[in-house]
This record gives sequence, structure tokens and C-alpha cells, in this order.
Amino acid sequence: MAQEKIRVLVAKPGLDGHDRGAKVIARALRDAGMEVIYTGLRQTPEQIAEAALQEDVDVVGLSILSGAHRHLFPRVVEALRRKGLGDVLVIGGGIIPTEDVPELKRQGIAELFGPGTPTAKVVEFIRKMVGAERESGRDVEP
Repeated sequence: MAQEKIRVLVAKPGLDGHDRGAKVIARALRDAGMEVIYTGLRQTPEQIAEAALQEDVDVVGLSILSGAHRHLFPRVVEALRRKGLGDVLVIGGGIIPTEDVPELKRQGIAELFGPGTPTAKVVEFIRKMVGAERESGRDVEP
């Protein structure tokens, strides 16, 4: 039986207009064999959650450089939960001060990746986390 491809939604919440990092990650994930959907710039948490629902993704990857991560990342997690997507893995990247990481993880962000993180590290983390989730019994269509 073929393993279903990991589906990842890459999103830029808020008013941040820089998406080079998001595009680099999207390409790296695609090159690693994942299905990647990029929402584009200036998405609201509700738009991101709706896209995650419509695209039936395993992972939501958020990218932000504006400094609004403490406000927007948890709002995306909340919007996903309201849509019944509490099992979707949420990761983040961008300019995130080290002192903000513990609180973001407590609020549901599984991992945060800063500038200079090798893309292979992000790929490995997603494969490990989604693989463990699938092995734990989440419904996976062939």
C-alpha cells in the first residue's frame, strides 16, 4: 500500500509582505516529495484555517517577520481548533526571539525554525511528527 503524501499548507499571516523564506521552505518541502499549498501574503488566521480545512492538510507552516508572531500564531491554532483541525501539526518560522519560543509551544506551535535553519531539518521534523501521528491511528487513505 502506498503511503499518502504529506500535505503542507504554507501561510503568511498578518500584514508582513516578505515571503522569500516561505517560498524557500515550500520548494524544499515539495522537492522532498510533500504536497505543498502556499496561500500567499496577508492571510488572516481564519483564512488560513479555512484553507487548511479545504486542502485537508497534515501540517500548517506559518512564516512571519513582522514581530506579530505572539499574537497571530496562537490565533491560527485557535482557528484550526474551531474548525475541528486540532490534530493538524502547526510549525512556525521567521524572526522569533528565543524568549518567545516556550510560550508559543505552550499555545500549540509544535516547533519554530529561525533564519539559517537547514531546510532538511524542517523536512525531517515534519516527516517524524506526521509519521508518528499516522502510526498512532489517524485515518490515512491509501
